[in-house]
Amino acid sequence: MARMGDVLAGFHAAWEFGSDSVLIRFERGIRTPKLFQALGERRIPLDAIAGVTLTPGKRGTVVLRAEPRPGADPLMEAAAGQLKEASDPYRLVLPAERETLAEYYADELRAALAPGHAEPAERHLVRAPEAPLQFKAYDAKASFDGRSVVFRWFWTGASSAKWKAGDQTFAVADLCGVEWRSPELFEGHLRLVRRAEGGAAAGAPDQDPGAVVFGLGYGPVHESLPFAAAVLAAVRAGGPAAPSEGAAAVTAPVRRDPGDVAERIRHLGELHSAGLVTDDEFSSKKAELLAEL
Repeated sequence: MARMGDVLAGFHAAWEFGSDSVLIRFERGIRTPKLFQALGERRIPLDAIAGVTLTPGKRGTVVLRAEPRPGADPLMEAAAGQLKEASDPYRLVLPAERETLAEYYADELRAALAPGHAEPAERHLVRAPEAPLQFKAYDAKASFDGRSVVFRWFWTGASSAKWKAGDQTFAVADLCGVEWRSPELFEGHLRLVRRAEGGAAAGAPDQDPGAVVFGLGYGPVHESLPFAAAVLAAVRAGGPAAPSEGAAAVTAPVRRDPGDVAERIRHLGELHSAGLVTDDEFSSKKAELLAEL
């Protein structure tokens, strides 16, 4: 293996080689992909690498890439192949004149890979982005504190089905997966897959209270993908210990801004007038909102 502490610097990132891992430090700057800036740095254990390639790049560059093992990195598992090349954190782009040096490090990495390195990993080997995390989607603000995911709906974007269901809180222990669709694609979304539903999708994302939807300008990759990865890692790890019998499942509700509650009641009244909410649903939901004051 290359000498411990050796650094190979490229465009937007530098790789520091250790005895059992590669530390990737991402640059900050207006030309650096926002996902890299959000990640800051990532330590990739050699056990998490399936292979190494060195290929010609664009405009006088070469690309050194470490191929992550399937299931080893929650970020890449959540991305499910949807990242554009420029936002791939496992690519290091270098000037073509550094090809010989890059080939040396590629050979060193290949030689250090353990037997069976191409097999899927039994667990995540790369640390997920750390909670707390939050981002704004088109129809909600999503937050994750490491124990539970909360969706707070925006009246301007949430469907009547979500509005009627109210803000949602999901304990990690009640989830079995995460589905992420890039906001750079048409109608992206983040959906929480619940154990109670046997892992089945609950209808269209814009109607599912367990999903938030986004598109260009909402839920950008550098915010929504680390969020999805952190939740996925918590789910795979089994989540925090379940609360003891009789203990509260969620924290006490936070008092809401009166102006916000008034606006939500007004929107609820519009849904009621349009026949989208029954009299009983209107009365029940209005009482819930007033109780938040």
